[in-house]
Amino acid sequence: MTELLDLYRTMVRIRAFEDAAEAASQGGVTWGGAATGKASEVRVKGPLHLSTGQEAVAAGVCQHLGPRDLLTSTHRGHGHTLAKGADATRMMCELFGRASGYNGGKGGSMHIADFSVGMLGANGVVTAGLPIAVGAAHALKLQGQEAIAVSFFGDGAINRGPFLEALNWAQVYRLPVLFVCEDNRISATTRSAPMTAGTQAASARAESLGIPATRVDGNDVEAVSSAARRLVAEIRAGGGPRLLHALTYRQKGHVSVDPATYRDPQEVAEALKDDPIARARELLHARGLTEQAERIEADTRQEIEAALAAASAAPVPQAADAYTDVVTIGEGAWK
Repeated sequence: MTELLDLYRTMVRIRAFEDAAEAASQGGVTWGGAATGKASEVRVKGPLHLSTGQEAVAAGVCQHLGPRDLLTSTHRGHGHTLAKGADATRMMCELFGRASGYNGGKGGSMHIADFSVGMLGANGVVTAGLPIAVGAAHALKLQGQEAIAVSFFGDGAINRGPFLEALNWAQVYRLPVLFVCEDNRISATTRSAPMTAGTQAASARAESLGIPATRVDGNDVEAVSSAARRLVAEIRAGGGPRLLHALTYRQKGHVSVDPATYRDPQEVAEALKDDPIARARELLHARGLTEQAERIEADTRQEIEAALAAASAAPVPQAADAYTDVVTIGEGAWK
């Protein structure tokens, strides 16, 4: 029961963060009673890719990772970052373009990283996180570390070259890495199935390389957690790479201002009935943990309201900050 409460807390934090960020990106006045800015004032600049509806995958996997385990994410990475232990206020400050954000307000949503908790970063390039995770896993093996690397990616990534390259390298060198496919069955604005040959493609392609693959209901947080627990243990024991194929659903459009009208409304309505947080809440109620669940929800709302207030009040970067965190390659290099 304690584990389900922990999983529920992580999922609710992710959902609350995404909802608040979405409102701020659309010029919302309030979220949950907290001011996000003036009416029609867009506080989050640039693309904002939400993970709403996919919370169970991030929560279930990261439940079994420690600070020394390394993680790479995608352009839809807020949930993974929070589940890995990053600070919600610093994340919100980064989305608001504030100097106190994780990247000094200069990276935005798709570049948040926190090495202190093993979060190597989100990535705006589809599939780019996989070879980074494999490189990290190879380093861990060479150093004799007990930690593992984990790479989250979407089903749209499996048709890109780095997917097979990363899996092949990981298997050849028996690296301690877990590949997690968040299969939401859509790539940006296009259904993945018509563009992907074969069935159960992520699993099948992994298995063709000799990497054991496990399929799981990605909206069942206990199922995800159970599968992840086993796979992580196998990897830590020296079993080599593993792949977790989680079937889930992206409840929002490709970006926060995308109404997703390319989807069948009936499909969306049916998918919303299978909301992972609602499913977990029903389990908690059935186990007599309603009061604890409500306390988690209230605490989370306060946390995100505080993050919004802090981000709104935080200073913007100074002009001189544009010249920090860059590499100088020498005078005349462009001549």
